[in-house]
Amino acid sequence: MGKTQFLVDEKGKKTAVLLSMDEWEELMEDLHDLAIIAERRDEPSMDFEELKKRLKADGLL
Repeated sequence: MGKTQFLVDEKGKKTAVLLSMDEWEELMEDLHDLAIIAERRDEPSMDFEELKKRLKADGLL
């Protein structure tokens, strides 16, 4: 990550942040991941062994 840069107003108050495209893309990926987690928070969970069993049964593992 690069050095964080800010835009300031005439009083020196920070008003905006400049990000590299890499930093922007990482933030957008994180935001997307968090949105998916929020959408799925009420779904039932399963333990790892059950997940492996289902993946094997579906031929995915």
